[in-house]
Amino acid sequence: MIISHKHKYLFVELPRTGSSAISKELCTNYDGVQILYKHAAYNDFLKSATAQEKRYFVFSCLRNPLDDAVSLYFKYKTDHRKKFSRMKSGRIITYSSRRRFNFIQNTNADFPTYFMKFYKIPYNNWSSLSHKKFDYVIRFENLQDDFAKVLRSIGIEQKRPLLSVNKTKGRERDFLSYYTPETIARAKWVFGPFMKEWGYEFPPEWGDESVPWSSQMAFHSCNIFRSLYWKYLRLPVHRLCYFKPRGPDS
Repeated sequence: MIISHKHKYLFVELPRTGSSAISKELCTNYDGVQILYKHAAYNDFLKSATAQEKRYFVFSCLRNPLDDAVSLYFKYKTDHRKKFSRMKSGRIITYSSRRRFNFIQNTNADFPTYFMKFYKIPYNNWSSLSHKKFDYVIRFENLQDDFAKVLRSIGIEQKRPLLSVNKTKGRERDFLSYYTPETIARAKWVFGPFMKEWGYEFPPEWGDESVPWSSQMAFHSCNIFRSLYWKYLRLPVHRLCYFKPRGPDS
């Protein structure tokens, strides 16, 4: 999480949405400093924020889940920055991530095989906690232009284009090309509710874009438990390793 008391903004980092590039740029050129931990939730910020800080311009990012699933697959496949094979102090690898990584490494599974094994319930991420309350949500698909819009909204003159940071290796084609007819049917059921909620659309060539009612119901049911986890269980675990003190001006 990045804050600037000079420019009165707060950037909430959501994984695999271009947040690393934006965070680095904010800290390098726009008086941003890190607080809490990298992927801290906005709810945690509110617990300690002053009345003035709560009025800061808040923004974050979002990514098409069809693209995100392919990116995550290649992170497991290439062991991105040795994240999954080499434990480091201050790093948390969940059981789910370890299981997916081991499956791909042990079987050399391609994307369709991986996808059909691990994507079975409607997808969501912790953007559902607060993103709709934010002043702006940058789309990964429009990262450069949206970041420029944010800076203009805050009243900052942009110094340079965003630099590419933390890029995933191994992916050589457009993300849609990794989906087969079998995975397309599953993707509609898994990603449909999330995409509908955030205004993403399936490619026209995939046919009917309507979201099955069963998927929509499962999505809302799962969100009850997910929200409890993201608010009360995920946070303490991450704080143990990633907590950082607030800046001197806070």
